[in-house]
Amino acid sequence: MRKIAVLGSTGSIGIQTLEVIEKNKDIFNLDLISANSNYKLLAKQANKFQPKVVIICDSSKVEKLNKLIKNSKIEIFHGESSLNDFSKCCELDMVVTAVVGKSGLIPTINAIKNNIDIALANKETLVIAGRNILDLVKNNNSKILPVDSEHSAIFQCLNGEDERDLEKIILTASGGPFRGKNIDFLNTVTVKEALNHPNWEMGEKITIDSSTLMNKGLEVIEAKFLFDVDIKNIDVIIHPESIIHSMVQFKDGSIIAQLGEPDMRLPIQYALGYPKRLSNSYKRYNFIDSSLNFEKPCYKTFNNLKLAFEAAQKEGNAPCILNAANEIVVSAFLKEKIKFLDMTSIIEDSLNKISYIANPNLDQLIETDRLTREYTNSMIKNF
Repeated sequence: MRKIAVLGSTGSIGIQTLEVIEKNKDIFNLDLISANSNYKLLAKQANKFQPKVVIICDSSKVEKLNKLIKNSKIEIFHGESSLNDFSKCCELDMVVTAVVGKSGLIPTINAIKNNIDIALANKETLVIAGRNILDLVKNNNSKILPVDSEHSAIFQCLNGEDERDLEKIILTASGGPFRGKNIDFLNTVTVKEALNHPNWEMGEKITIDSSTLMNKGLEVIEAKFLFDVDIKNIDVIIHPESIIHSMVQFKDGSIIAQLGEPDMRLPIQYALGYPKRLSNSYKRYNFIDSSLNFEKPCYKTFNNLKLAFEAAQKEGNAPCILNAANEIVVSAFLKEKIKFLDMTSIIEDSLNKISYIANPNLDQLIETDRLTREYTNSMIKNF
């Protein structure tokens, strides 16, 4: 039995992870779950799966959570510090980091230090501190298994291959809800329109990121560190059907692609079961009466993607600045404090104003994150 923790169990990825675990009870045991503030769903999950430990980050919800959990043997912890130090609560073999944004960084670092394998669904961890995380993995007995569908696809395409033969990584993108639209159109889009993704059901933050193509930009940075490739060897191509999840081109010109229905349970299951493939009854892709289409992304219209490539090329603390500014502007857009295109303008300004550090340590990255959020919030007030 593989002992699993799911951080962010009430979010989209967390819920689907629990579904995978439930269908494979003979292989996986859910020992720990956490949520930010959704105590009702967290309690429901705890009563169903009976984990050893439950963590609620919002301490104001802990009493309400206590009343809903029926098994008194389940240990309940609360606060951000409990999430960061979750690995001290029980023995674990793997943690699924499905929390959103910067909040996944410290828990992931502590898990690596405790030799726990990571099923990484929190791309911001590698965006913020990719080089630092890779150094930690090298010095500890821990593995990072990607859960993002694109990075899982690349991981599968490289399985059994000599990575020295890799020529190019090709990340596919659906194009989001505004594929093919121009700047004038984007200037008037609403929050409701931006949250209407054509292919995937995801949380609000990642859905907005997909609409601006920032999600793909963050994935570019994550791929750079996860697979240790130069940014010039990463391409992005728009593939509206989301059937090819990504591809790898080798030095002989051969291309290997990973295909499947747009279902996040597939990469989740692959990460949890690795190196084995587990059977399931999920929908299979049918090649008959279907088509696969490809387009170039418009970097001028979706400038977030261009900013991400530039930050990845610059490295240092630039990706950290990009991510912190993006988290703030997405939150502001969802609250209708700024317009859709304002997000890109504010991110670009933050990248230009926050001091660049070529080789930052973890403390410097955390300080960069703080300063960027402070500056970005001050910019939003002007809008």
